[in-house]
Amino acid sequence: MSGGTRRQREIFRVLGRLVPRVPYLDAQAILEMAQSRHLRHLPPSIAIWQATTARVRHAHTEYDALLEEGYDRDAARFFVIDHMNFVLTEWGCGRHIDPDDTDSGVIGND
Repeated sequence: MSGGTRRQREIFRVLGRLVPRVPYLDAQAILEMAQSRHLRHLPPSIAIWQATTARVRHAHTEYDALLEEGYDRDAARFFVIDHMNFVLTEWGCGRHIDPDDTDSGVIGND
């Protein structure tokens, strides 16, 4: 990514450092989300972390199915956290979601 704004270039760099083995389609979705209007006020590192955890939660776990079954958001998150951390590890991420941190990776009310 040679063009783009300074923020876009920084977001791209942060993504590469955070999850160096992220699949291309997931990387594209994360980059798009990290550049969205509701994350624009955040530093690139926080925007990428939140976009990454949201992508993993919604695209790689049963989180949405659990919500549809009637679980509340906190319970659904509890049940998917281990798999989220597994995916993050597979992507080369050295950071994980702490089950005791209720705000870890929260974007709005996802």
